[in-house]
Amino acid sequence: MADGAPAERLGEIIRRQRELNELSMRQFATLAGISNPYLSQIERGLREPSERVLDAIAAALQVSAETLYEQAGVRVGEEPVTSAVEEAVREDPRLTGRQRQALLEVYRAFVAGARPASRSRQRESAGG
Repeated sequence: MADGAPAERLGEIIRRQRELNELSMRQFATLAGISNPYLSQIERGLREPSERVLDAIAAALQVSAETLYEQAGVRVGEEPVTSAVEEAVREDPRLTGRQRQALLEVYRAFVAGARPASRSRQRESAGG
């Protein structure tokens, strides 16, 4: 869990806390005032909850939003960066949850391993 993306870690923490409180996903979604499918996407790390939604989830769990962020290893006050590619994958209705997750993992692995090319290397590869 410690090596996943912030949304994945946060979703895992929320799911574990919900299960510790012996609440079904449907019960917990009602308590937090969100839809069951949206909660499912949050718990699987496919969607990152807004501040308002996270506050509602934290209130339903009887903890602070900051506590959830800390448990997930997200530093409070830092906005996790989501790329346009990640957003496009998350929003594409043609993909299943598993396909989204796989694409996001591959994309993040490529991005994590990528080094920006120096200007001289860029010119060389462009032929100039």
